[in-house]
Amino acid sequence: MTEVTNAALMAAAKEMSGEVLLVADKITRRFGGLVANQDICVTLKRGDVHVLLGPNGAGKSTCINMLSGDLAPSEGKISFQGRDITKLSAAQRSLVGIGRSYQRTNIFPKFSVLENVRLAAQSRNQQPWRIFSKAQEQKWALEKARACIEEAGLGKKVDWISGVLSHGEQRQLEIAMVLATDAQVMLLDEPLAGMGSEESAKMVDVLKRLKQSRAILLVEHDMDAVFAVADTITVMVNGQMLESGPPAQIKASVAVQQAYLGSEDSFHV
Repeated sequence: MTEVTNAALMAAAKEMSGEVLLVADKITRRFGGLVANQDICVTLKRGDVHVLLGPNGAGKSTCINMLSGDLAPSEGKISFQGRDITKLSAAQRSLVGIGRSYQRTNIFPKFSVLENVRLAAQSRNQQPWRIFSKAQEQKWALEKARACIEEAGLGKKVDWISGVLSHGEQRQLEIAMVLATDAQVMLLDEPLAGMGSEESAKMVDVLKRLKQSRAILLVEHDMDAVFAVADTITVMVNGQMLESGPPAQIKASVAVQQAYLGSEDSFHV
């Protein structure tokens, strides 16, 4: 039964692959006289990993903050599955299917892996009328949490206290928590920061698996990881888009090399 179910899910994911989920059309953010982002255009498709690349101060965090709802665009439009969500708050965007992780690890370190993810799942299906039932015993939430933990690659550590996990495993836990909110679009801000090569390779495998049924926007500086997982790369400089396209195009771009990456010989793909 499980094999049949998994095969059906894979077939459905393949059929939906390429579906446009989120579109940012010429979004701009001003802070007084400072233009942090100008006319940024991003299209996120199911089945793709879209990487925002650029030096520190290029405007990547401002961009992802506008997509998540943490910042409102000064101009431009953001759509999710054809619906204008430009004015929706971060909490409202989370409810429609946009999940976000941050640069700093954001977990409950004294809780178990399962408890962290269970809480994330229950945040999307609150049942205030069930005042006499124990939240930690709700079967649906526990089953969903376990499935998300497995998908994020932490199935063997479901009962571990989160604070004792390695840095890389804590980032995987954050991804499991995002999954538990039923996110169709995942906005991940430097999920590989501070990882060694082994942990980075594991995270790349996780991202490749997750993108099969979702759209992922990734802000990242690890060039090996970027070129291992990206389907599309948008390079930003001084708050503007320098170039956007498939990894091979970005790797060969003279403008990108001059602005950020260095010579093509410096790549490790």
